[in-house]
Amino acid sequence: MIFSTSDTSLLATSSFRPSQQKINNSFHKKYYICENHKTMHQEALLKEIRRKIGEKSLNDEIANILNISYDAAHRRTSMKAKFSFEEALELAKYYQISLDQFLGTENQLVVKRTQPVKTTEDLLNYFENSLKILNVFQNITNSKVFYSAKDIPFFYTISDSMLSRFKFYVWMNLLNQDKFLSPFHEFTMEYHSVKNEMLKDLYDKQNVTEIWNDTTIMSALRQISFYYEMGLLKKNDVDLILEDLKKLLEGLEIKTLEKTNFQIYVNDLVILNNSILFKNEEQCSFFVPFSMFGYMMTNDKITCEDSLSYFEHQIKNSRSLNESGNRERKIFFNKMYDQIDRLKQNLS
Repeated sequence: MIFSTSDTSLLATSSFRPSQQKINNSFHKKYYICENHKTMHQEALLKEIRRKIGEKSLNDEIANILNISYDAAHRRTSMKAKFSFEEALELAKYYQISLDQFLGTENQLVVKRTQPVKTTEDLLNYFENSLKILNVFQNITNSKVFYSAKDIPFFYTISDSMLSRFKFYVWMNLLNQDKFLSPFHEFTMEYHSVKNEMLKDLYDKQNVTEIWNDTTIMSALRQISFYYEMGLLKKNDVDLILEDLKKLLEGLEIKTLEKTNFQIYVNDLVILNNSILFKNEEQCSFFVPFSMFGYMMTNDKITCEDSLSYFEHQIKNSRSLNESGNRERKIFFNKMYDQIDRLKQNLS
């Protein structure tokens, strides 16, 4: 989730292994440069900027964005002077241009990573950045979201509910080393905000395709069991959390019947990984997780097209809960309801 477009950019090979050389740009972000990366093609970057600005003056645009004189901008646009690495990044960020196309090889990517989440404020900022991403795609028609749901998508567990409070408690216990394994009933950190609710509502309005299997809810059930067995979660809280989880699933079951912009596919053949693809006719963003709330993000068109092809291939080998009929849908959701009831009985 996400996922955020903020933070740290990486210029690296497809294995995402950065070198140790660091360059700070004007936004105080650190950039990592692959040791054997080739010189960026300044002419290609300028050509792409010209395409973006239309009839506007290229020199004026460059001067304003980089805060340099008109003459200094002219020297760069006439190729008498080179953009610094930081300048190229700043221009690419301003015009939303992927630098991958200038690297000279398909096996190198410019990717960004999310800010580490260690505090409540970090997590709320993570959700706020996710809201900004969805807003970008919300404002353009034909936007689509594809979600490989290894776990319940976090968009569903950030509201003002007992389940959301518990998930926030789990996240902070796992991410925050300073306060580990405190009892749930003592958890008083802020876990809900207006922007969280806006994010939840905005995701609900997207054209969303999620791929699930019957293990998608397992991590939530295991977390409930773990904290209960550790004596950190009371039985009455367990019952309330499980009731919220069941209501969440019931709501999704209804959505598969009533909403045309929401699709759930079930795939028992592949291991899901919580990757997310946002795309429309103008742009795309692909997020690959490397930790609980740590994502690598790229706008590279080829990578997005490859990920879309993979999502579509998974869908071809999946069962649609929207189109497969009542029996298939009931079987899937009843399996998850049974898992909830079974855990409730085991913990009684």
